Amino acid sequence: MKRIVEIVPARPGWYARWQVDPEGTRCYPVTLWALLEEGDGSGREVVGVDCVGQWPGADDNEAGGEFVRYLFQTPDSGAPEDAASPTVGELRESGPRLQAAPAA
Repeated sequence: MKRIVEIVPARPGWYARWQVDPEGTRCYPVTLWALLEEGDGSGREVVGVDCVGQWPGADDNEAGGEFVRYLFQTPDSGAPEDAASPTVGELRESGPRLQAAPAA
């Protein structure tokens, strides 16, 4: 089993591209990067978690979706053509969800 070593926020402009059907792809903004380590410490990898909670290798990713790649576009160049802005209905119903804390 892999363990999380470190989590850091992703800079704006990073996207995860998914193949959603034979003819189409969809990009979601990456919200954080996680450094994962094998249980025996033999290997490490970095995965990006997108704004709908998907990451390559997760068991509960969007049905039929296959991870293609990460891509970066400078924020001033706009989002990729296939970028999707998730609606509240697309967000995961289970699992942790970070909420902004109100200012004190």
